[in-house]
Amino acid sequence: MTLPTASSTPVAAPRDQAAHLRHLGKRRMLMLLLGLIVGTEFLENGMFVFSASHIMGGIGAAPGEFAQVLAAYAIGSMMMIVSQQWLSRHFGYRRYLAASLALFIVGALGCALSGSMPEMALARLLQGIGGGALFTSSRVLVPQLFGVRERPLALKYFMLMLFGMSAAGPALAAALVESTGWRSLFVAIIPMALAAMAGVWLLIPDALGRGARPVRWAATPLLLFGAAIALVQTGLAQARYEFFTDPLRLAILAVAGAALLGTFLWHQWRHDEPLLRVRDLAHPVYFTGLSLYFLHYALSGAASYLFPVLAEQGLGLPLATVGWLNSAAALVALATAYAYIKLGPRMPGKKPLMVTGALAMVLAAWLFSLVPAGTPATALLPALVVKGVFGALLVLPVAGLTFRELGEERFAHAYQGKNLMRQMAQSFAPALAAIALQDREFANQAAITATAHSQGWLQALQSGLAAKGLAAPEAHMAALADLARLIEQQALLMSCADLYRVLAAAAACTAVAVVLQRRLK
Repeated sequence: MTLPTASSTPVAAPRDQAAHLRHLGKRRMLMLLLGLIVGTEFLENGMFVFSASHIMGGIGAAPGEFAQVLAAYAIGSMMMIVSQQWLSRHFGYRRYLAASLALFIVGALGCALSGSMPEMALARLLQGIGGGALFTSSRVLVPQLFGVRERPLALKYFMLMLFGMSAAGPALAAALVESTGWRSLFVAIIPMALAAMAGVWLLIPDALGRGARPVRWAATPLLLFGAAIALVQTGLAQARYEFFTDPLRLAILAVAGAALLGTFLWHQWRHDEPLLRVRDLAHPVYFTGLSLYFLHYALSGAASYLFPVLAEQGLGLPLATVGWLNSAAALVALATAYAYIKLGPRMPGKKPLMVTGALAMVLAAWLFSLVPAGTPATALLPALVVKGVFGALLVLPVAGLTFRELGEERFAHAYQGKNLMRQMAQSFAPALAAIALQDREFANQAAITATAHSQGWLQALQSGLAAKGLAAPEAHMAALADLARLIEQQALLMSCADLYRVLAAAAACTAVAVVLQRRLK
């Protein structure tokens, strides 16, 4: 037996250490890559939603037409999510994600070059098909790429990138729109998506995700699902504009979409190789988690719709200020998420945290409901801080508890179902908020108009303008315009306050639901 010499020992050790460091470096790069993939979609969507009114004006689309652009992305995204298991098993995650990011980039270029609503809708559909793969795949790859000891760090990177990009979206969008125009929103995301695509091709193992058995392709369930969500999303997109003018058409769309969706789920339950493994996911813990996920995304979607309306249209704050205020709330959510990642594992029970998160939305909504006209931006910060706490403290404990009973072998299918539900909730909540806001505006505007005429507001405004030197006809026309603007602003502020009170009540019901449920503790 030959013993190692003194000269040979120090030569091998540095080589082993260098190889170990290279291995650790590659693992960290993989963790960052998964965060970059999901961050790409969250940043782009955050910028798009925040700048929707400017994009709408840029392509000359009416609000009802632009709703179809929003629906197009959701339809494309859900079609990709439901196809994920088939596609990843056939092509492997490396090719599947690289192709999805390529579609996402082509869609972004199409959006930047769009000059009309149909062009933008087609580009967003393509971008949604690509973007639908990113969130689900990134999260599903964590247990597939990392062992038990590495997963907490990988999940930390994943969550911090997700919340960090969400925080950057509104402020970056405001800066880009004001400096270079709305088209730059889509161009700005391309370098990030290209970096993610290069990382996928270089770091993801080629065989990862491929199944031992070939995929049995079947067009029927995919077409059935596509028809169902197309009907549902079209109904949600048009609900704001046709709820009062053509409710029968919306009802027909809703019933037909629900019937097709039920048929699709029944088909999947009976199928031997389904797109969605409905039978495998029939677990009470999972269903409870999905219900709480839905409540979180519904509250979040409604609140995200209401705040820009309140701040920009109701209070007249500049676009850049509204962007920074949105980002401030998201930064609080990021800090809350970081604190939860650090301290959450030490807490044996998560239910108090979930209740606190729901109550944070109660407080935030109540504070927003008290905002009067002329409120400065700084006065909104307390409510935004509390809203940021809600943004992380309800959903993160739910995310940690929902999938625990299913095991790793069913996690990918469970997360697929969760993200389908997320997309539906995020489409449903803003549409419902828009309908309710419109309804309250009609009622409040009528009430304020009656009060204004009964109390002589028009005459008072006209007299004040005449005192400044305007002729009687000019003073009358100017007083009418000023009164109309005042009534419109006051009606909007009152309507936002009404909806924030409803949102506070819904969040309180969510807190009660968290307390009463026994599955997630």
